[in-house]
Amino acid sequence: MGLVYATANKPRETTVLEPDESPSPCVPCSRHHEPEVPCIPCISDPRPGNPGTLQEIHKKVKDLYPRNFEGAKLLVKKTLSSHFDVAHTITLSSVTPSGYKFGASYIGTKRIGETEKYPVAIGDIMPNGNMTADFVHTIGCRVRAKIAAQIADNKYRACSSTLEYRSDDFTVSLTLANPHFAKQHGTLVLHYLQSITSRIALGAEVACHRGLGIPGGQQTIMSAAFRYSTGYTTLSATLGEAGLHVCYHRKNSQQLQMGVEMELNMRTHESIATVLYQFDLPQADLIFRASVNSETTVAAVLEKKLFPIPASLVMSGMLNHTKQQFRVGLGLNIG
Repeated sequence: MGLVYATANKPRETTVLEPDESPSPCVPCSRHHEPEVPCIPCISDPRPGNPGTLQEIHKKVKDLYPRNFEGAKLLVKKTLSSHFDVAHTITLSSVTPSGYKFGASYIGTKRIGETEKYPVAIGDIMPNGNMTADFVHTIGCRVRAKIAAQIADNKYRACSSTLEYRSDDFTVSLTLANPHFAKQHGTLVLHYLQSITSRIALGAEVACHRGLGIPGGQQTIMSAAFRYSTGYTTLSATLGEAGLHVCYHRKNSQQLQMGVEMELNMRTHESIATVLYQFDLPQADLIFRASVNSETTVAAVLEKKLFPIPASLVMSGMLNHTKQQFRVGLGLNIG
């Protein structure tokens, strides 16, 4: 029997294809049917797809870490429009600097894919003048430019610029961090990540450092990266002169995610292993993240939404058995 496909213009009519025939190849919808939504990739593209960036190769495990804090914290968010948000944060702590912080974020109207919009500008500033800012924009559909800067104590503490190119099956990026052109100091990092199949990706990193505190004035570090992902399971690893970093992420169900991370420093001969998990209970509007590592540190964060008001209660706790340190935090997020 032939295959039956319903036509888009005449829903009641059907077109019958013989067994030796096949539908016409998929054409990117954005270029012919929806010009206002550019750069949406074809869903039935047989290629492996873009693997993302090398910086985010361990992202699934990193997102499971509980964001612990100590003391009291109040966060008030306000959406001024569909593109502009502001946030006010008040922190009272004996470990981290206390005080007020103002944050703002802007998301532009240029759409890349189905979820990404550019340009993106995010910044935080404190009354003493300390500030952090990030800006991301695109040139066409494949090239992204990123700029990040940090100001503390009336001085530029950190600055980086990144130029990134995303192809159909690979991503390459070049980052220049903390440059001082007069003294010829700074850090230059080249990242490359290639999709071998839909599940396997291989990459490499080359970092070149120049500065007065580096033996010989210059140092080059190379590392290799690997990632295997099936959707529910992801295994990623990076191996270089500095050490070995391995992460394993498993999505057991819609409510439970688990991860394991191991870092080995070959220079200091030190290693640390961490087990993490996240429990999401939508029926109770509750998210719980916890971790325990080989340094006898146990950490957990519980976030509970307080309906019908647009707020959530956050409780944080961290205990280090070896150092006999215990920190507790209580926060309220509004908006």
